[in-house]
Amino acid sequence: MPESKAHTTVANRLARQHGTTYNRGAGADVQTRSVAIEVETETTVGDAGRQLRGHRKQVYVAGTSQAATDAALERYRGTSIGVMDPNGRVLKPSSRR
Repeated sequence: MPESKAHTTVANRLARQHGTTYNRGAGADVQTRSVAIEVETETTVGDAGRQLRGHRKQVYVAGTSQAATDAALERYRGTSIGVMDPNGRVLKPSSRR
């Protein structure tokens, strides 16, 4: 499925904030030594867990919209996966260290 403009915009914004580049290939969209972020739309938020599996650092799902962020908060409640809004504000901290 082609990426939405919102996905690309949010991924690039978060990559800049974390001093790295957007990874368009397999794996998390934004990766540093200490964090992995997967950017998702409302319809793809359920896919993030698979993309973030195996990372031994803080992991986050960033929604591309308020609806996507709300869906991520609901889907990843009670898990080690954190949630960010499209601007990178942490709404649910990751419990992975």
